[in-house]
Amino acid sequence: MQTSIITNKEKINEESQKIIGTNPILKKAFSLETLVFIGIFGAIFYALGTTMGPINMVNTLMNTAYSLLINTVLYIMAIAVIAGAVSGLLTEFGVVAAINKILSPLMKPLYGLPGASIVGVVTTYLSDNPAILTLAQDDNFRRYFKKYQLPALTNIGTAFGMGLIVTMFMIGIRSHDGSSFMVSALIGNIGAAIGSIVSVRLMIMKTKRIFGTEEYAETKTDQCRIDINHRIVRNGSIGGRFMDAMLEGGKNGVTMGVAIIPGVLMICTFVLMLTNGPGEGGMYTGAANQGVAFLPWLAEKLNFVLLPLFGFTSPEAISVPITALGAAGAAIGLVPDLVTKGLATGNDIAVFTAMCMCWSGYLSTHVAMMDSLKFRELTGHAILCHTIGGICAGVSAHFIFLMVC
Repeated sequence: MQTSIITNKEKINEESQKIIGTNPILKKAFSLETLVFIGIFGAIFYALGTTMGPINMVNTLMNTAYSLLINTVLYIMAIAVIAGAVSGLLTEFGVVAAINKILSPLMKPLYGLPGASIVGVVTTYLSDNPAILTLAQDDNFRRYFKKYQLPALTNIGTAFGMGLIVTMFMIGIRSHDGSSFMVSALIGNIGAAIGSIVSVRLMIMKTKRIFGTEEYAETKTDQCRIDINHRIVRNGSIGGRFMDAMLEGGKNGVTMGVAIIPGVLMICTFVLMLTNGPGEGGMYTGAANQGVAFLPWLAEKLNFVLLPLFGFTSPEAISVPITALGAAGAAIGLVPDLVTKGLATGNDIAVFTAMCMCWSGYLSTHVAMMDSLKFRELTGHAILCHTIGGICAGVSAHFIFLMVC
């Protein structure tokens, strides 16, 4: 009888470990944590519901999530598929290996990363943050990284995400006298690069303490790390290798596109509801992208701190970097109206460019990106490091603009 009880307990423990991991953390079924969570959760939705109306709040929540899924997630997935295909070709035919050799002397002192990471910078600059994940899934790319360096790919990729789109958009805006903001946009790029260095270096300081500096990033085959002067290629003719590399890279892009859905929908929906205001006429209708405008209100109260740091022309300008926390595309869409109303000038454009690039919706992508890299436990630290990096990007752009212009 005793043996039967022990056997049943062992079976239960085995099943539990399958569900919650090999090292389960046990807490009481009902504790203070439960009450605190219910209190905070209820307070947030009570505040939203009393402002927007309960029905409107729920409809906006669903409609915003649906809008993000159709207009943002599928767009990012398309970018990830293309970027994955291109990155597969770059690694298969030795471009990544060549870049690693050439740029290691530059990337190592600046970022503490191998030269191959510059490929991730270029890929995300031309597309969006998750594009670097398709590179990170390729063994011929991962083999250049130590384990402690791999989580920092999230930070460096995000810092340059949507860089080309943001820069060209800012250049295309015309000031009151018809001049271009090209100089401001270029200064913003420099600011974003400075912010990226700060973010990556802070992240690496943490990961070095956790993983050490000797262990290499995991790869599907140990052969990839035998000799970095050689590379593994696929079997077959050049044409066959071309097709295999392109299709496999594109398949990795689909996987990454699916992986980011929870992070984008949950985090970005919440950020947009806290950032945006009501619809036309100040009415709540339950439409997508409406909200309570809490973050801009908070920024206006903190303007005495933000003004010397960023040199904003008006309190309304803070809405751009705040919106960039959730979506850079939505953030840059606010800029033309601010310029038309005289609420943003050249300095603001430089700061907008730097912060929209460096942050580029990191609250909505960092969670999924760190999860895809298998470093979910470091998500909070990655977000903290990147928050500091984005602020440094904006401050740098402001002071560079003052020196240059």
